[in-house]
Amino acid sequence: MVMLDHNVQDAPLGFFAQWREDVHCVFGRDPAAHSVLEILLTYSGVHAVLFHRISHRLWKADWKLTARVLSAFAKWMTSVEIHPGATIGRRLFIDHALGVVIGETAEIGNDVTLYHGVTLGGTTWNKEKRHPTLGNNVLVGSGAKILGAITLGNNVRVGANSVVVKDVPHCCTVVGIPGRIIQSKGAKIQNRHGIDLDHHLIPDPVGKAISCLLERIDELEAKQAQLSKPITEEHCQTCEAESMCTSHQDSPVKIAAGL
Repeated sequence: MVMLDHNVQDAPLGFFAQWREDVHCVFGRDPAAHSVLEILLTYSGVHAVLFHRISHRLWKADWKLTARVLSAFAKWMTSVEIHPGATIGRRLFIDHALGVVIGETAEIGNDVTLYHGVTLGGTTWNKEKRHPTLGNNVLVGSGAKILGAITLGNNVRVGANSVVVKDVPHCCTVVGIPGRIIQSKGAKIQNRHGIDLDHHLIPDPVGKAISCLLERIDELEAKQAQLSKPITEEHCQTCEAESMCTSHQDSPVKIAAGL
């Protein structure tokens, strides 16, 4: 699969270098961003990611209560709930950020974009891997729910309000409830930044199915109308059952009635 160079050559970064990437990645994905100061002051999704970088380090250092308190404070400040145990890659961008939930065992790759209302949720109460894993360059539309210990491959797009409960291969688009794979894309990345934001350009599988059904009904009705045409005398020259045809005066009904 063709991947971006920075996905192949990513090396561990220091804490402040990660913060810098988290802030500057916004310019490539939100045309409304005009300056670093604007992002730092007004982007709650960026604030949530920055808070998580701290709480995750505290969690790994076994300062779990402190990490949970900090994540709770971040939730109160940003309306985004990211468990400090979640593993998040580089350059995550949460756009608009309202109502996003990321569970404890969730794993997110590099250059992932989440919109408001997204949930990376679990499906079991057992202490095990129970939240999704997202690959690189994944885009999840607003309101989508990705549930369980499933894996979404690189360059996957999830349509708004979809509910995904099964694995999704690389370079696919998934929509619906439950989520269905409706489009497979080539490995080549269209956007020069490596992130496909055209998540609104997706097929309508329900509309397509209804359209096909209507066309089929029209064909069947046309055939039924053709078969239902009354047999006339001019057709008798080519009728294979010519012996069964009778004139209007000698119809079987009149003969049986003695008329």
